[in-house]
Amino acid sequence: MNTSALDTSFLDRTVAHVRGNAESWSTTPLTERIALLERLQPRIVARAAEMAGSGALAKGYGPDSPWAAEDWTGGPWALAQNTAALLHVLRRIAAGRDPLADRTVHEENGRTRVNVFPATGWDSLLLNGFKAEVWMRPGVTAEQTRACAAGEYRGRQGNPALALVLGAGNVAAITALDILHKLYAEGQVVIAKMNPVNAYLRRHFEYVFAEFVERGWLSFVDGGAAEGGYLSRHEGVDAIHVTGSDRTHDAIIWGTDEGAEQRRRDDLPLITKPFSSELGGVSPCIVVPGPWSGADFRFQAEHIVTSKMNNSGHNCIASQILVLPRDWDGTELLLDEIRRVLRELPPRTDYYPGAADRLASVRAAHPAAEAHGDDCRLLVPDITDHDDPLVTDEVFGSALGVVRLPGATPAEFLRHAVDFANATLPGTLGATLIVHPRTEKADREAMSTAIAELRYGTLGINCWSAVGFLLGFTPWGAFPGHTRQNIGSGIGFVHNAFMLEDIEKTVLRAPFTPAPRGLVTGDPSLSPRPPYFVTHRTALTTVQRLTRFTAAPSPTKLPALFAAALRG
Repeated sequence: MNTSALDTSFLDRTVAHVRGNAESWSTTPLTERIALLERLQPRIVARAAEMAGSGALAKGYGPDSPWAAEDWTGGPWALAQNTAALLHVLRRIAAGRDPLADRTVHEENGRTRVNVFPATGWDSLLLNGFKAEVWMRPGVTAEQTRACAAGEYRGRQGNPALALVLGAGNVAAITALDILHKLYAEGQVVIAKMNPVNAYLRRHFEYVFAEFVERGWLSFVDGGAAEGGYLSRHEGVDAIHVTGSDRTHDAIIWGTDEGAEQRRRDDLPLITKPFSSELGGVSPCIVVPGPWSGADFRFQAEHIVTSKMNNSGHNCIASQILVLPRDWDGTELLLDEIRRVLRELPPRTDYYPGAADRLASVRAAHPAAEAHGDDCRLLVPDITDHDDPLVTDEVFGSALGVVRLPGATPAEFLRHAVDFANATLPGTLGATLIVHPRTEKADREAMSTAIAELRYGTLGINCWSAVGFLLGFTPWGAFPGHTRQNIGSGIGFVHNAFMLEDIEKTVLRAPFTPAPRGLVTGDPSLSPRPPYFVTHRTALTTVQRLTRFTAAPSPTKLPALFAAALRG
């Protein structure tokens, strides 16, 4: 690598400075670590509007646009929520309690599972009906799970070390949450290299994390691939975490010269230090046939469009392939509702670098692709070739493809859908499964089998799997099994406030319909339309209020928060 144009002396000084403070972070007592997070929360709130507003402007709309709700959700609120999750666990430990309450860990069908959400009374109130369960790897017992949780704070503290976090350019909170994970779950000080796409966030992060920066436990640097490559290979860096694409991973591990592929084949990496990653893939949304009403079709169309069009599809976990039953009479009804939602959304553009070229590739492969609302909302309603680029490559833009699979019954369709998702679609980060509650009850065995067999790090049932990124209590990463030679969606889990080990996946659940319609479907809850839906009419106000509440909960804030949420 040519480093002649780099200010390597600055990078060297930064590494020496932060590494020199690794010991002091390792010896910082739990009470002070808690206090640091408690002082972090008001700083998030103080900078929230500026942080979200800068993201909105960078994406081409104003801070008061309806689209700006996503900049609050994926920025300040996600950071406040993950901080609150860490505080919940650390306070339990400081009070002399185990991080996991006994009732949360259980064994079922020979597998250990941990109920991680809701974890607090506020969780149950604000996201009523949302649940999350972490499945441990086969063979891990409940006793082992309890014993290994939060090892950093229970006698298994790691050695002082410096981690390099290579930041993502798409969602504001990603870099900040990776920093928190490295500091608190792994006990490492951090250099965070900002992604050039959203380097404007650096000043906000430096404000929010000011105490960590001042004490030398965290430093931010700018730059591109050259700076990232130099720091990755630096002898003073002990571990690396990257959020991006498999190409980014491979360039760091194997290089980009003519010998890169041979090094991969021979498993002779340029870097052998610990490396974790979250790298995306082609995420499916699987719809199981069932007795849906017209209101169900409308609500789930909004759900599906949200999972694609949030952030213009520039999400590693964006639904890219909608898997529908070929012979269900609801398939065309659902697609018509999806078209309606796409047409009615406010205008915006795909802002992420390279998006225009990627969408052009979709149009080239599908000249008859439907364009809805604006030129970049593409729908390909019937993909029959499993070598189609929408099936084989992550688009990272606002294009949704539909694959129709056979199955005369929900159980038969699920078998085909699970096989297709596992064997055909690249990537194992997350999948979404939409099923009517009465269908799940009638086909309980088929549903249980599908949930067990889908190889994804997060599986959302009636819940876009991206919600697992936001909650903090839910580990976030690819399904285990990838290697550096075949990296797929990455290796390792982040967030993970309970600091669980030997994780296989997280299973999220949400109500099939909003309140009060759940009384009709047999899935009752108090949850209205979720504020992260792109169709939520008061999403911006709701998430602003939710951010302030999460950072400093108070019953006096609830009436205004509920009023905004219910108007959505």
